[in-house]
Amino acid sequence: MKLTQKLKDQLWWMIISVDYDYSRICIAEHELNEDTFSLWLEDKQDFKNSLDECLLLDISLKQFAKIIKTEGLNSYEGTKVHPTKNFAYKTRIQINEAINWYREDASLTEQQWAREAVLRNVLTYLVETEAATEQEWI
Repeated sequence: MKLTQKLKDQLWWMIISVDYDYSRICIAEHELNEDTFSLWLEDKQDFKNSLDECLLLDISLKQFAKIIKTEGLNSYEGTKVHPTKNFAYKTRIQINEAINWYREDASLTEQQWAREAVLRNVLTYLVETEAATEQEWI
């Protein structure tokens, strides 16, 4: 995942402003277009009057699709029968391609899970990369 330094700084500012209580960071709004998936983030204890006051997080559709696949949101555990050898095996069965699943197949709750997975992945990435960078200095 690639985050600009400016976005990293803004995310750290938000983390500090919520006293490192990540559960206070929520998604105020979201938008999916042809190129990017956008999330507007805010503090649950300090709701903003407009989206202009929220932190805008844009990620590529490719990255969004990768998160959906990694989380297994567009698939389920199932059993398939081998076409020629006639034995059953357990595997992940894909419902649809990640972005199409989000747009066409996912329920409102599943879409919310996908958005929360994006937020969780971005925050985890930020903390892990910054911790790794700090250890390089030690």
